[in-house]
Amino acid sequence: MMSEKTVRQCECPVCQQPGDHPDKELHHQMNLLLSRLDEQQRRWYVALEAKRLGHGGMTLLSQITGMSVDTIRRGRDELDEELSSHPVDRVRLPGGGRPRAEKNSRASKKR
Repeated sequence: MMSEKTVRQCECPVCQQPGDHPDKELHHQMNLLLSRLDEQQRRWYVALEAKRLGHGGMTLLSQITGMSVDTIRRGRDELDEELSSHPVDRVRLPGGGRPRAEKNSRASKKR
């Protein structure tokens, strides 16, 4: 059985108020979607939403998603650059991820 990923609770002013509001469901669905995306996809989606909202969008999206404004800004910058530094066929950038197992075994033998 796969463990369920927790969906973040929005901390924006609207969602902190008692009672129903259409944005509460929208914010929940945004956080549900984000819980299924990888790190890059989350950053790009939130940056796109922040751009759509305009002034104050990054701060609001930070409250909704829990992502830092700097991370959202990075996603915005990457989108502005047409994602040119991110290969289409890879999730990680070249050089990212864990070192190969052979490297680890050689490094431990030298110690």
